[in-house]
Amino acid sequence: MTLDFNEIRQLLVTIAQTDIAEVTLKNNEFELTVRKAVSFSNNGVSAGVTHVSTALPEVVINKVVDNSVTQQTHSPSPIDQRLVEVQSPMVGTFYRAPAPGEPLFVEVGDRVKAGQSVCIIEAMKLMNEIEAEVSGQVMEILVQNGEPVEYGQPLMRINPD
Repeated sequence: MTLDFNEIRQLLVTIAQTDIAEVTLKNNEFELTVRKAVSFSNNGVSAGVTHVSTALPEVVINKVVDNSVTQQTHSPSPIDQRLVEVQSPMVGTFYRAPAPGEPLFVEVGDRVKAGQSVCIIEAMKLMNEIEAEVSGQVMEILVQNGEPVEYGQPLMRINPD
């Protein structure tokens, strides 16, 4: 399968006009991944309705060499390489505490154990507890309480034991 520039451009336009969030095309020569960013806004909205708008898709093209995918990335510092990101498994709203007025799950500097709840993502009125995948120290919390988050978005970074 080969795609020329016009076909890729047409594919991006088509995806931008749909509810499709991610598409991956793969063959022996390349892998093309298109992810659509979603943002939420409550500006000027009444009755608690949230408007959803989509930005231009993010496009990742990887060249396949010897049946393994290679991707060019920058080299993070050795400390950054060691940190484990807790990522959002869904689109929703990030909360640092189980309920308003209750203590926060974690603060920067806290030690956590694998399987310990570190935050909640509210999606479609369901509260989903997000657990740490590793034991270690919380180094950064990347999202503010009550902020909308996207699938795969880093929420916090943990320095594993």
